[in-house]
Amino acid sequence: MLLESLPVSRAQINSPPSHSMFRLLEQPSSCNLTLNVPVQAMPRVSFLVSDGFLWWTLESATKFGFPRFVFYGMNNYSSCVSRSVFANQLLNGPESDDELITVTGFPWIRLTKNDFDPLFKYAEPKGPQFELFMDQATATSNSFGTIVNSFYKLEPVFVEHLNREAKHKAWCVGPLCLADPTRVELQKPTWIEWLDQKLEQGRSVMYVAFGTQAEISPEQLKEISSGLEESNVNFLWVIRNKESELGDGFEERVKDRGLIVKEWVDQREILLHQSIQGFLSHCGWNSVMESICAGVPILAWPMMAEQPLNARMVVEEIKIGLRVETCNGSVRGFVKKEGLEKMVKELMEGNKGKEVRKKVKQYAQMANKAMEEDTGSSWRSLNMLMSEISNFTPQDKMVEA
Repeated sequence: MLLESLPVSRAQINSPPSHSMFRLLEQPSSCNLTLNVPVQAMPRVSFLVSDGFLWWTLESATKFGFPRFVFYGMNNYSSCVSRSVFANQLLNGPESDDELITVTGFPWIRLTKNDFDPLFKYAEPKGPQFELFMDQATATSNSFGTIVNSFYKLEPVFVEHLNREAKHKAWCVGPLCLADPTRVELQKPTWIEWLDQKLEQGRSVMYVAFGTQAEISPEQLKEISSGLEESNVNFLWVIRNKESELGDGFEERVKDRGLIVKEWVDQREILLHQSIQGFLSHCGWNSVMESICAGVPILAWPMMAEQPLNARMVVEEIKIGLRVETCNGSVRGFVKKEGLEKMVKELMEGNKGKEVRKKVKQYAQMANKAMEEDTGSSWRSLNMLMSEISNFTPQDKMVEA
């Protein structure tokens, strides 16, 4: 199966996905799923796993007679909470953006309107982005199921809720990072050599990274650098080129205990290093899963998308991390150097840090057991998924392209 060339520029690809871009993908003339050989001559396709944003792949899968699974890269907790919030219109109430709201069906979970994208904080959402969201939601609800990068014991209440209440089943087959064997490099990168030195010196290191999409203002970068400097904690900070001008001689002053990396790194390799004892993270779900599998506690600083919900799960639900303090207490507030310094020290040296470090190591053991061949929960889930697929009978016969 091949996808025809897309009329999408590199600039569009490197930017956050827009509704117009996905409309281009939907157009039959530009991106129909096509078969270059007769249907009778091709190997049987059992199923399709599609990014949730590409809702139009449901039509293609239906056309050729095999089931479509959806992958969003989210956890079950965020999915359950979002479903309840939207179904019960909890964002339409009189509460302020930072006032806590109890989630229907999950009375122990309280969150704010600021935990969600501003797109959803209005009584009547509308516009291209909301249309994109509705297209995705409709296609997801009509798909065969959802593939989830998670494991049962991490969030059993939410897995069972979705499989009881949702129209389609959620299949936990993760952590996917454990399915990818660690690479053995002939020559260690400079940052791994630096971490080796810290390990020899008996010094713990905090890993700092905020992903590839979040935009951090120069003012906020200054507060981050000041907070890390004044914490006296050893740290490895990965930054993007556009954020590289930290200025004011910062790198020189912290060179004995801080390393700034301005290129691509193998994040999993860093988190697995024995010197790493904390992760200041934006709480993207892949980063959270890699941190859990490495047994490294998180200092949560969510910035976009479902990251605020991930942060609540990390801090309040499974208790494997702490949270940065914003200057006004808001989920989306500015973080001052004093607040960052305080929480960095607490995670790396304080009693609360010890508690969450102990907890995350327990989940690391569960994660590895979930992926054990034949006996692990995720392994069994994948086997059950394949069994259901083998019994799949399409309502319509396959048609030739």
